[in-house]
Amino acid sequence: MRHIISVLVENEFGVLARVSGLFSCRGFNIESLCVAETMDPSVSRITLVTRGDDRVITQVEKQLNKLINVIRVRDVNGPAHVERELVLIKVAIDADKNSAVSAAAEACQGRIIDRAPTAWVIEMTGAEGQIAALIERLQPIGILEIARTGRVAMSRGAAVLAVDTDEQNEGHAA
Repeated sequence: MRHIISVLVENEFGVLARVSGLFSCRGFNIESLCVAETMDPSVSRITLVTRGDDRVITQVEKQLNKLINVIRVRDVNGPAHVERELVLIKVAIDADKNSAVSAAAEACQGRIIDRAPTAWVIEMTGAEGQIAALIERLQPIGILEIARTGRVAMSRGAAVLAVDTDEQNEGHAA
């Protein structure tokens, strides 16, 4: 089963290596990884996607919590979350392809952000399936390059993943 795990960590050298090392030592693949500062520049949020049964993921969460510099861990799974990914797609272009590329981007709610004479760059933010649909539409036209971010995810509603929340206070903003 696919799991999205969010980890708040101290924004310090080597923390990402320790977190990813925990996964590799146990033979888990990280399908997607995204790291960025939070509102507090001393804290970063790592969002990673992996696969495993609930028992194994619970063990991984416990081991993550034992790592130095890890502040909080949460498996953000189930219907009560939103997730998005950003993709940039460079497509070969000529006069015959202009309308097809524009139509594909528009149909998938992407937007053309660069129009060079021989290649256009399309940007899209969406769920994994939406991005796959855009890629599928553009493949016959001629994709030159794809750059994707890792997925980011967040619980719906008032529950937050923050430094100063505790298990009893997860439903209130921190």
